[in-house]
Formats: sequence, structure tokens, C-alpha cells
Amino acid sequence: MTTETTPINLDSRSETPSQQSSVCTLPREKVFSIQIGTDLFRLSGASIASDAPSYFSHFFEEQLCNFDGQNIRTLYIDRDPCTFKEIARHLQGYHVRPKDGEQFVKLFADAQFYNLPRLISQLFESEIIIQIGDRNFQIPRDIFSGPGDSPNFFSLGFGAFFASPAEIFPGLNRHGLLRPPAITPPTVPNRSGDIFAELLHLLRGYPLQIRNETHRAELLRDCRYFHLRGLEQKLIPHDIRFNTYSRRSEIVMRVEDVRRSGVQVPDEKGPTSVEYARPFVDEKPYDLILEIGNEETLFNTTTMQPEFLNLTKSRFASLVQVIADKAGIPKETQKDSEVDPLHRVIAGLRLIVTAKDADLTLDGQSANYADAFVPGTAASDDDDSAVPAKRRRVEAGGTQQPPNWVIRNSQWRLSVLRPQSAGQPVLWLDGVKLDAWTTQRERNKSIAFLGS
Repeated sequence: MTTETTPINLDSRSETPSQQSSVCTLPREKVFSIQIGTDLFRLSGASIASDAPSYFSHFFEEQLCNFDGQNIRTLYIDRDPCTFKEIARHLQGYHVRPKDGEQFVKLFADAQFYNLPRLISQLFESEIIIQIGDRNFQIPRDIFSGPGDSPNFFSLGFGAFFASPAEIFPGLNRHGLLRPPAITPPTVPNRSGDIFAELLHLLRGYPLQIRNETHRAELLRDCRYFHLRGLEQKLIPHDIRFNTYSRRSEIVMRVEDVRRSGVQVPDEKGPTSVEYARPFVDEKPYDLILEIGNEETLFNTTTMQPEFLNLTKSRFASLVQVIADKAGIPKETQKDSEVDPLHRVIAGLRLIVTAKDADLTLDGQSANYADAFVPGTAASDDDDSAVPAKRRRVEAGGTQQPPNWVIRNSQWRLSVLRPQSAGQPVLWLDGVKLDAWTTQRERNKSIAFLGS
């Protein structure tokens, strides 16, 4: 027998299986020789026909037709024999499962090269094989079936080459191409394999013990990187509980984690609780309790008005804008005003703050609301009732400073009050928990030395 040494031209196999003959006519018992690189393989007509039409079936059918079954040439192809060993096992009826990304891309490229429709389909439907950090993963495609978890990094990025057999090597000019291009195994070197393994654990429905806030931040960071929005919403800090006094369920959310799509303002008469449902996760909304931290709130105990700083200022303003939109406040009235601090208006909503039922902590000690607040009046220099055991600081000129607290952390229950007739709609912030400092000295006490 002679050897066929002409390289395969990819153009000659660009037809889809539906455009080629769908029936392999090779004798099932006859043995055909295929040399891949330095190794010789002998496959029966039955094995070649098991995944046909292919380059192999077309080549040997032409040989049978032209030489009447005599002196059938050996097909020589200059490709990797190790990869073809797996392809030969596939043709012999065994299930081939790539062990890592490198083997996957080799099988993928050669399945296209040899035009093996069944193997191509199997690889397209197989698990996603990818290296993240220093770990290899085989990810079932249906693991991302949860709400909000698709499309994601894998269906968008990995799918550019491996998601649809309709277009193989998209964007590639096939004219004159002798062999498929080299494909780099899919890797994500700048992410942690250990963290991703924990995300997969969660996606499979198993609970995960979050060790601390640093661990949670790592999980959330990679959720956002891989665009797993549903899983992210399950991991963000929150607390859902039933309030026996109001007989309503509540959800505590940090202001930075509140999403526009989750905010709801029921169309009801009288005070209406602002509600929230985590996108993709919660089936029903809960009364929203907003948590604000990071020492980014100043609170004036005389005017009962908060002043938000830095990112908290923009986040709170955005949230109020969403509430105004969903409460049906006309756009033309959604103007902000801070001229009169007792009648502050944000996005058309007059801001009213109360805290009579709040759990109050001042300078690390529990305090009483009645002693701490004197709404609408300014405490005199000799009056310590506004802040227990604390004297207001007076400047050299004798002018008393505004009784501002720095609030470390706070939780607020939000309600909207629509006026019965003409009047300004109200956003009501009712304090739930307040942890504040009253002086710079008290704040300094909480600062630790580096490394301590």
C-alpha cells in the first residue's frame, strides 16, 4: 500500500453535514489504515462509519470507488497521534471525556479538522473545562440555570469558540487554510481557584460557612467578575426577620447593596413602608430597613436632620430618587432643596427623621432617647440634657457649635406619606439602631495603633 502525504485542506471540508452524503458506504468488516504523524492506526469500516460523514469516510469511499477495493492507500495526516488515540477510542464506541483544558482544545480542533459531527456535538454539549488560578475545573453547563446567573463569563467568553457548532472558528478566513489554528486552553489566571470552588459549591445548592467579612468580600468580588448576579444577591449581607409588633417581615440591607429593580412603594393610603426584594432571589418584598455605615453620616440632634458624606451622599440621593419615581412623584416636582434644614427636600420628598424607638449607643454606651434628643431647640451651654454627661463644645468667640454626632452605623425604617390634598409628599426615616460619637475625643478612643 502507498501512503497519502498531501495535507488536508480545511476548505475541502467546509460543507456542513447536511450538505454532504449522510450515509457511509464503507464495508463494515474491512480494515483501513490511517497514519497520524508517526503512529499507524487501523480502523474498521464500522468504526469510521460510527461518526460519519467525515474526512475519513469520504477519503476511503473515493479509494474504493477509484480502485475497486484494491490497493487502498494509507491515509497520512500530519497531526498529533496522542490526540488521535482518543478520537480512535471515540470511533470504536467509547465515551471520550477530556481531562483538562489542553486536551479539550486539542480534541475540539481535531474534531473540526476531521469533520466528525458526533464528536463535535458531544464536545459542544460537554462540561466547560477551564483552569482558574492553579486549579482545573469541569463545570456542568446546567449549573448556571439559576435566575440571574446567565448569561455570564462562561457563556459569553468561553462560548466565543465553544458554544455553537453553527459557526466554527468565528471570524476566521478559511480560504487556503491547511489546518485549524492553535487554540489556547481557556484559563483565568488572575482569579482564585479556591474561591471559585466555593462558588461552585454554592451553585450546587450546598450551604457555605462565610468565615468573615473579608471572605464574603472575596466571594462577592468573584461573583461580579464572573457575572453571577443571582448568586451575588444571595451572598450580599442581609437579614430577613419577622417583626412581631408590626406583624410584617423586614429585610435589612446596606445602602450600597440596594438595587433599583428591588425597590417597591405600594400604592396605599396613609404611611406606606418602602419595600425591597433582592433581584433574582426573593419571591416577595419585605419592609426595607436601610443600614448606613462607614462613619459617613453627621446627625444634628436639634434639627433632626442627617447629612450624608462622600459615596453615601450620592447613594442615598439615588435611592430617594428611585423611591420618588416608584411613589409616582411627578418629575416636575422632583427638585432638591437644602435651604431650610428643618424642611429638607430630596427628589421632591420632604425628609422627616424620628428616632424615639431607636436603640441608641453614644460613645460606646447605651443612651436614652428622651435625654439625647431635644428636637427643634438648641441646648444652652449649661444644659447637659441633650447628651448625657457631655458638655457642648464652645468656640473661643462664645458661639455654640451645632450638636452634631458622627454616626458610625445606623439602621433606618423607610416610609412614604402621600398628602391627602395639596402638600409635599414625605419620606420618613424612623431610626432603628444608632451608634454614634459625640466628640472627636470619643472617636479617637476607638482608633487602634497599627499592628495592635
